[in-house]
Amino acid sequence: MTAVYPLLATVAAYLLGSLSFAVIVTRAMGMRDPRTYGSKNPGATNVLRSGSKVAAVVTLVLDAVKGWLPVALVAWFGKPYGMEEGTMAMVGLAAFLGHLWPVFFRFEGGKGVATALGVLLGVSGWLGLATAVTWVIIAFFFRYSSLASLVAAVFAPVYYLLADGVVWNADGRIAAAMAVMALLLAWRHKENIKRLLEGKESRLGSSKVVKAKGAKG
Repeated sequence: MTAVYPLLATVAAYLLGSLSFAVIVTRAMGMRDPRTYGSKNPGATNVLRSGSKVAAVVTLVLDAVKGWLPVALVAWFGKPYGMEEGTMAMVGLAAFLGHLWPVFFRFEGGKGVATALGVLLGVSGWLGLATAVTWVIIAFFFRYSSLASLVAAVFAPVYYLLADGVVWNADGRIAAAMAVMALLLAWRHKENIKRLLEGKESRLGSSKVVKAKGAKG
């Protein structure tokens, strides 16, 4: 019976991750579906191209929360049910995979940056903060959101392992889940990587605003 709880938690985390908040939020606000303009990616960065900072911020927060919540719940309440670090790794990865391939949205999801950050915050607030600061530093100096996301994703498991025994006790399964997320995030950014190498990637602040309000999503 003990093995059932981690399985149920993993399925629930995937279903939560499958809630594409970029689509849900823009529909609720009467805006265009973010899958129809810009990068066509259902994520906060593309929602920002609509011109609505509120919609973008709400999307960012909710996408992060769906990664954080299942990990945090397992960390807080999982031990009596046989759910510890291994289950934390499973539910975090499941939520991330749900965002990439959401069952509720024809398996057409986003790139997973905010959800991955949420997972890291669930593992440790300090780990999430260090990763977020890394993103901010790279974005500030280079003005590429994609590059900042890629660098932060690579450094997350490095931070986790380097701080083992100092800030937390690292678990190999959690580190492996972070590495898988970093690889998948890089794969989802393959077009961005190509544009970065060609010098064609859009810089932060240079995107054109899409007239999206008032249109059907």
